[in-house]
Amino acid sequence: MFDFEKLMVYQKALDHTDFVYDLIKKFPFEEKGNLTDQYRRAAISVSLNIAEGSAGTKKEFHNFLRITKRSLRECLVCTTIASRRKYITEKDQESSRAQIAEMSKMCTGLQKYLIRKQI
Repeated sequence: MFDFEKLMVYQKALDHTDFVYDLIKKFPFEEKGNLTDQYRRAAISVSLNIAEGSAGTKKEFHNFLRITKRSLRECLVCTTIASRRKYITEKDQESSRAQIAEMSKMCTGLQKYLIRKQI
């Protein structure tokens, strides 16, 4: 097992990716290749950036976590668009937003930890 695999935020990111894969199955056919691809890529990017960033220095990991939080914002926008277009239920939107908020807070906490360890 690699160190990053022990991180709770990484585990949550994988769970969210599974959630997104299931969610985009509900999208209409005309969105295949558009919003679905962007949503999938943004969700995957979260766990990929955590994994890649953890292999570098504390400063590099901090920067990758910043990128991770940007991908989370992308996921949030995709969730909002899907909700506004009525592709997903209100419950799905609330669940996605809660997962995104939790991961964002976890990334911020990890960034603060890395800053303390750098000094």
